[in-house]
Amino acid sequence: MTNSIKEIEHNDVLLIIGSNTTEAHPNIGQKMKQAARRGAKLIVVDPRKIELVDYAYLWLPITPGTNVALINALMYVIITEGLTDKEFIETRTEGYDELWSVVKNYAPEMVQELTGVPAEKIYEAARTYATTDRAGIFYTLGITEHTSGTNNVMNLANLAMITGHVGKEYSGVNPLRGQNNVQGACDMGALPNVLPGYQSIADAEVRERFASAWNCEIDEKFGLRIPEMIDFAAGGYIKAMYIMGEDPALTDPNINHVRKALANLDFLVVQELFISETAKFADVILPGASFLEKDGTFTNTERRVQRVRQVLTPRGESKPDWQIICELATKMGYPMSYNSPAEIMDEIADLTPIYRGIRYNRLEGDGLQWPCPTIDHPGTKYLHAGQFPRGKGLLQGIEYQPPAELTDEEYPILLTTGRMLYHYGVTTRRSASLESFRPEEFAEVNPEQATALGVKTGDKVKVVSRRGELITKVRVTKRVKPGMMFMTYHYKESPVNILTNAAFDPITKTAEYKVTAVRLEPVNK
Repeated sequence: MTNSIKEIEHNDVLLIIGSNTTEAHPNIGQKMKQAARRGAKLIVVDPRKIELVDYAYLWLPITPGTNVALINALMYVIITEGLTDKEFIETRTEGYDELWSVVKNYAPEMVQELTGVPAEKIYEAARTYATTDRAGIFYTLGITEHTSGTNNVMNLANLAMITGHVGKEYSGVNPLRGQNNVQGACDMGALPNVLPGYQSIADAEVRERFASAWNCEIDEKFGLRIPEMIDFAAGGYIKAMYIMGEDPALTDPNINHVRKALANLDFLVVQELFISETAKFADVILPGASFLEKDGTFTNTERRVQRVRQVLTPRGESKPDWQIICELATKMGYPMSYNSPAEIMDEIADLTPIYRGIRYNRLEGDGLQWPCPTIDHPGTKYLHAGQFPRGKGLLQGIEYQPPAELTDEEYPILLTTGRMLYHYGVTTRRSASLESFRPEEFAEVNPEQATALGVKTGDKVKVVSRRGELITKVRVTKRVKPGMMFMTYHYKESPVNILTNAAFDPITKTAEYKVTAVRLEPVNK
């Protein structure tokens, strides 16, 4: 996030795109509702009639996979009506002419046919966002889980820059991260092309600094991303995997392919709290400790580093993850020894400029937001004040590209996936209270499809895609448009990722969970 969570309730316009915030990020969703009650205008871009639509000034019911076209149309209105921030464009960006050469072809009257969003709503949304000073953009996986995910994000950055809505308090571009510490994991280099602090492996000086600190050589070649690992395992090129706190046999797309890949490995180690679907394929299971059983930090979506404190003794043979890694590295011939997570944080600070001023003794209370470059720095509430990391922001014209998979006569319904309020990932189903409240999937289908199939809420249907099929109960609702349906990924009994497409974004390799062509078939009662 370029901005801070506390700013949300003081925004005057919130452009919420690809984010069912009240279910996926309920604390932040509550702040958005508070902003609406105060008089803020919410522009909600979502194919489903989610809860925030009830608080919205405008609802843009977009067809999944058409985000680039819609954002281009918003910019078309802003540019043609003279609503850009000319000074910001001139002093802080480059590439404007190239951007306009693409955007000029996306008039709302044309784009409404692609996106399903009426042209008049596009005009009103563009004017509202551009003419309000405190205007923030908020997005989640509805933007990134597409084959065009990177383009979606870059186009949102274009929109913010041409209006000057970035680099200041109360306006910016804010991804709401999918897990409590996914920001921290990325910060620490859990990516195949960077070391901690987003320092590129391609930079020889960076490699030398880490090699000296760690007393080892740092390979300059980039690693693989998850879809590539799965494909290489299926093909026999990767022989072993070490999977920590992840359940790809249930949560990755096209899980029939994933399960074949895991079964094809010579050796699989899984580090987990429970016997997950992935752990069932493991040769060795290493029992990790939960967040209540270890000390450490989480870095949340607003870049805030916060302490995690142990309150329970790890059960059985389980250990904190950092201790398991240290013992495993030592047994493999690389002695790794730390006395505590605080000592590890000191090393992080020494090697990572954005964390340089962060030490455990400074994390009491609310923690600190990076970048925090010195020991007396208060942390950074919002990013890009004055200039961007590359100097001037790069405006790029981005053409719309359709999703990897489209509906047709055989598969006429567009399935999109996501989360619900009552479960998180796949582990909360081990909570007896949550499981008693929501023990099974209810796929959302429109009354039009329900009538055609002759089903009502609670009935079962078969959902079939080009990759697999499953049986699920349905909830008949107008939350989804005709020709669409929605399912969550929480349930192993109706694993939606048997259906989903493993096609991925060429840059991030994030799969297109949000667009799958399916058909519905009745199940004999």
